[in-house]
Amino acid sequence: MRVQICAVGRLRKGPERELYDDYLTRFDRTGRALALGPAQLIEVDDKKGGGMAAEAMLLRRAIPDGALVCTLDERGKLMSSPDFAAQLGTWRDQGRQDLTFVIGGADGIDPDLRGRADASLSFGKMVWPHMLVRVMLAEQLYRAASILAGGPYHRA
Repeated sequence: MRVQICAVGRLRKGPERELYDDYLTRFDRTGRALALGPAQLIEVDDKKGGGMAAEAMLLRRAIPDGALVCTLDERGKLMSSPDFAAQLGTWRDQGRQDLTFVIGGADGIDPDLRGRADASLSFGKMVWPHMLVRVMLAEQLYRAASILAGGPYHRA
């Protein structure tokens, strides 16, 4: 199952980018044997300043046809890391070819796009900077692959 992370904005060089790249490389290595990945970052920019609706249009274009769509949103479902790993395994086992995680911009995700998603995930009730959400998602993808592989990465 290929994984796309469709996000508004550009992740520039710096500590967030280094962490993101490191965790995604680890996910790709660990997930390969589990039929998870590779993971790809697709960044969109609304250069005209059209707000959430314009961002949603760009995001929709970036999502592969037939992909399972999971938004990252504070209103989404709270999950433990083992539960997220199990969900990832379930989606893979259902034969989905593409899984796309959607991360909105500073104002969040357009309600229409959010409403059409197959799932929504929250990293807590707090709102996180969207650039950090990328890092947190990449880390959780790696952690999930490690859990599914029976590795020692997750200790509860």
